[in-house]
Amino acid sequence: MITKLHQIRIIGGGQFYCREDERVLIAMERNGADHIGVGCRGGGCGYCRVRIAEGAYRTGKMSISKVSAADQSVGYALACRLYPLEDLVIEVENS
Repeated sequence: MITKLHQIRIIGGGQFYCREDERVLIAMERNGADHIGVGCRGGGCGYCRVRIAEGAYRTGKMSISKVSAADQSVGYALACRLYPLEDLVIEVENS
């Protein structure tokens, strides 16, 4: 099975590519970029919180104290638990 590759563009920053089965934060590190803050990588600290401005995605389990259901409804997620389903445009909170 071939995994799709998606472009991740950071508003006011750079860009990198991420596989559909890869977390955005891990892809960023793999590509040698540092646009998004890196914390625990486990969905609990909230340091990699971003807002997805454009594009479809799915998320893994995240701490609701860092990203509430209301936050999720307006596009917030933790990059360490974010998987692209198509090209994404992301706004970074902690730069």
